[in-house]
Amino acid sequence: MNINQAIKKASIDLKRYQIKSALLDCEILMSKVLNKNRKFIIMNPNEKISDHEYYNFRAFISSRIKKKPIAYITGEKSFWKYNFKINEKVLIPRPDTEIIIEQVLKIYKKKEGINFLEIGIGSGCIILSILKEKKSFLGKGVDISKESLKVCINNAIKLGLINRLKLFKSDIDNFSSGKYDLIISNPPYIKNFDFKNMDDEVVKYEPKLALDGGLDGLSEIRKVVSKSSELVKTHGKLILEIAHDQKNEVKKILKSNNFYVNKVVKDFAYKDRCIISTKI
Repeated sequence: MNINQAIKKASIDLKRYQIKSALLDCEILMSKVLNKNRKFIIMNPNEKISDHEYYNFRAFISSRIKKKPIAYITGEKSFWKYNFKINEKVLIPRPDTEIIIEQVLKIYKKKEGINFLEIGIGSGCIILSILKEKKSFLGKGVDISKESLKVCINNAIKLGLINRLKLFKSDIDNFSSGKYDLIISNPPYIKNFDFKNMDDEVVKYEPKLALDGGLDGLSEIRKVVSKSSELVKTHGKLILEIAHDQKNEVKKILKSNNFYVNKVVKDFAYKDRCIISTKI
């Protein structure tokens, strides 16, 4: 069997299960099986594959039919400029979250030696991308999940950043280490009801701990803002990712915790996604 034949059959199978990105998914999974980039897959449709390779490819397709996300099947996800190792214990990095990195780089363009904290590190994609861009920055990360810390450490080693990173296993309520120029967080902000009605790919596979923001979607944001008001220096920044409909509520929470709201940044779909504030 060749690449084209395998992909064509698998693509038909995925479409039968209402997977919209069937062809793209097949190309990505074949790339993983053959350890080649997607360009090679597209440019070499008549390349023969072994029985063993085809077996592995079909195993991936079976997982995809069950709505397992591509990133969990391949064990990696591209974010910012880098590839991050991930598993089902951490949230899959989303392109909209890159806005946090863009804003940090814009705000601290001419600053060096910034000491910053990320609350809820997940795979480490945010904190590590910033450290990679800003060689003089020092980053600390806190997460309640031991598995998240493991994933982040592996990614830090892979990117050569372990010496500028310090991690803590703790709930944010019990964390009290240091004072920071900047705090960043992509906290859980999905309402209970909305979470139950999300796609199977999210509900079945992604960690609820990283998504569920309680009844109103704001319970974790309240914790993050409250603790950040203690941990960030006066005139220091707090940058949060929020849901598209939370702007007004989060502004109130920030103001009640002595933060001045600088601006709200929209995502690629022109929805409110990131809020920047300063401790006063």
